[in-house]
Amino acid sequence: MTSLLVISSAPAAIVDEKLFLDIKFVEGMRYYNELWDGQVSCILKLRAGTFPFGQTYAPDELPFNVTLLRGDKGIGSDEISGHDIILCGGDNHEYLNLADISRDARKKLVFIIEYIPETRRQIIFLDPSRSLPRKLYSLLWTMKQERRRRRAFRIADGIQANGHPAFSVYSPMNANTMMYLDNRVGETLLATENEMEAREQRLPSGAPLRLLHSGRLEHLKGSQDLVPIARRLAAKDVDFTLDIFGTGSLEDEIRKGVAEHGLRDKVRLNGAVDFESELVPFARQHADVYLNCHRQSDPSCTYIENLGCGLAVIGYGNRMWSALCRESNAGWVAPLGDAQALTDAVVDAASNRQRVVECCIAARDFASQHSFENEFRQRIHHLQALA
Repeated sequence: MTSLLVISSAPAAIVDEKLFLDIKFVEGMRYYNELWDGQVSCILKLRAGTFPFGQTYAPDELPFNVTLLRGDKGIGSDEISGHDIILCGGDNHEYLNLADISRDARKKLVFIIEYIPETRRQIIFLDPSRSLPRKLYSLLWTMKQERRRRRAFRIADGIQANGHPAFSVYSPMNANTMMYLDNRVGETLLATENEMEAREQRLPSGAPLRLLHSGRLEHLKGSQDLVPIARRLAAKDVDFTLDIFGTGSLEDEIRKGVAEHGLRDKVRLNGAVDFESELVPFARQHADVYLNCHRQSDPSCTYIENLGCGLAVIGYGNRMWSALCRESNAGWVAPLGDAQALTDAVVDAASNRQRVVECCIAARDFASQHSFENEFRQRIHHLQALA
């Protein structure tokens, strides 16, 4: 049997002598354990205090082994000893030295990658808390780490690229590169036939177009565009509602803008809610279109997750959504950062309900092909081929 070691940047803590772990990470590890013919283990960095989207687990609740690294301790040959295949997060610069270590120890190493250099630059320059000198320093440091990353990826035995942008940038560096679309929508969370039919019957009736936005309310996510878009839609007499889910530094500003511009009957802030038990059912039953203001090209789960709820997507043409929209035929693409164009796309959708219906159907069909289970099977088969 072959042993699999997953080295992840997912957070971990100890609370009341129990492990406090990210729920999504644990579910992924459970799936590895179910499909892997051999021992499954993981290494996580220990941090202080709890964090969002986590819960406590007794060690005997988990079907995989967990090793916690304290402080600044790195991962070397001792930590990977006894394992045959290592799956490691390549976005974290601290793990790039494992390319040489694994090669010398004759271990098979596969890196996971999500961010591309463009996204890293966007994160730096869209951060309002950094001064220009700090941004320039961060840019130079990031460029140095990128050179290390590319060397490590050429040495590795394979790459798993999350999303089209990462696959496009890094696949030329390693012939054994596969693409996957990470998301939390399992087959049981996909919109049901009854929910799809209800939306298809409602949309042509002239009822308000129901927009949904979810995620962190931050400049990086383009949340500052939500109120201006809603104002323009109201000025154009578009019959719509916009439900916003999430919290962040822009929450008070958005709430103030909604009140000042008389949008309370159109725009609702719902705060942070549980993904599976609250957000997904709401999206499936009370929304038509996912409004995405995301400027970054990272492979956010939100695309597939909302497609899986049967929602058409109207979003900025970052590299991820542009590629995904072409592949899925499930929505509209507006020029990057052009809030007026994004508004015009919503106006077009409101006046072309049949196209919205077609996009919703295409969205659900596409997401069903890329469910959580399907994507994980593909990734595990990629690893098993190395055994």
